[in-house]
Amino acid sequence: MSGADELGNPSDDVDAPVAYVADHRAELIDLALELLSIDTSNPPGDTREIVAFIENYLSSRPVSVERIAVDPAKPNLVVWVPGRRDRTLLYNGHLDTVPFDAGEWSIDPLGERVDDRLYGRGATDMKGAVAAMLFALRAYAATDTEPPADLAFAFVSDEEVGGDAGLPALLEADRLAADACVIGEPTCERDRHSVTVADRGSIWLTLEAVGEAAHGSRPVLGENAIDRLYDAITRLRERVGTRRLEIDPEIDPILEESVAFYEPTMGADTARDLFATPTINLGVLEGGEAINSVPQSARAEIDVRLAAGVQTPDILADVRACVAACKGITIADASWSIGTAEPLEQPIVEATSSTAESTIGDRVYRRSATGGGDAKTLRNAGIPTVEFAFGTDTVHAVDEYLTVDALVSNAVVYAQLPEAWTTALDDS
Repeated sequence: MSGADELGNPSDDVDAPVAYVADHRAELIDLALELLSIDTSNPPGDTREIVAFIENYLSSRPVSVERIAVDPAKPNLVVWVPGRRDRTLLYNGHLDTVPFDAGEWSIDPLGERVDDRLYGRGATDMKGAVAAMLFALRAYAATDTEPPADLAFAFVSDEEVGGDAGLPALLEADRLAADACVIGEPTCERDRHSVTVADRGSIWLTLEAVGEAAHGSRPVLGENAIDRLYDAITRLRERVGTRRLEIDPEIDPILEESVAFYEPTMGADTARDLFATPTINLGVLEGGEAINSVPQSARAEIDVRLAAGVQTPDILADVRACVAACKGITIADASWSIGTAEPLEQPIVEATSSTAESTIGDRVYRRSATGGGDAKTLRNAGIPTVEFAFGTDTVHAVDEYLTVDALVSNAVVYAQLPEAWTTALDDS
């Protein structure tokens, strides 16, 4: 492959992959529709057919392909493309989707183009981004352009249910050595564009309450376990949910952009509180056997989220102290994670945001996600990671779709990213 002159400087053909994407957009659209036509709903999450399709698509390309599977029904693909320097940029995309009810859709959930939209389950989350990554890879091969760094692609299974057969399996097998990563999760909302550079920490609690049974007509003779449990949750919200978090000053610039990104959706004050205080969501509440009985036991599952830069164990200690003061309440189970973040000067942040801005001609926010996923896993594995893809607000929705322009723009960004990233590395 070409791509540099005899002095090692980038040559004019570094723009060739981008031009290839623009000139072959019809083939990119066809590729996206092919991926959408393969049902990878999770559960059950069977990705064998789509992995076989991608293997065949790459069979004539000058790349190395390895299939890795701990669950035979949920294989993963890792693809390598050699570049000019010994640094590796990783592209990550998941192949499974959430389920769908075809009867609720007005469009074929397994892929249909209507005017400038591509409909189908996974169109925006995230088979469109996977198609764009594959087409960026194809653009380098078709134009005989040598990437400025080694490229790796991880197409994984089992992401939608947080299973161990996908990305965790590749990390466990030590198959994802990389210096930076971009994940193709959609990061747009109501015509605002962003790169997610952080996530939030979490505490998942299971609380159990014990009371004393009695007849519903004489509740004063019993102790209502549901009442006890709800009182404990109310106390938790009042004492922990209103606490102003101590956030690392290095995270402040990310949170400011996050507030600006979410402000049109929820208002500035609510957006700021989303990161300045813990959020506490009662997701599951169970208890009682009959309307005319005082329940003797109850159970709740609670989701607490904390901004990156907050030490989750400190908040968990406060949670435990709060619950311990509530009669009849115990913590049956607790799991937690600490939020992660990439500094805004991190080369992968600078490269992705600047490339996206130049492609779309509009501001791209560098924000925190409100949850956490594979980006957190990769950051904790020591790989600087961002999430980025132009998309729509139809993630997991009926009649999910991606625009053709967004699909092509994603491929353009992914094709330009290696050059932008290596330049940012040199500048840093």
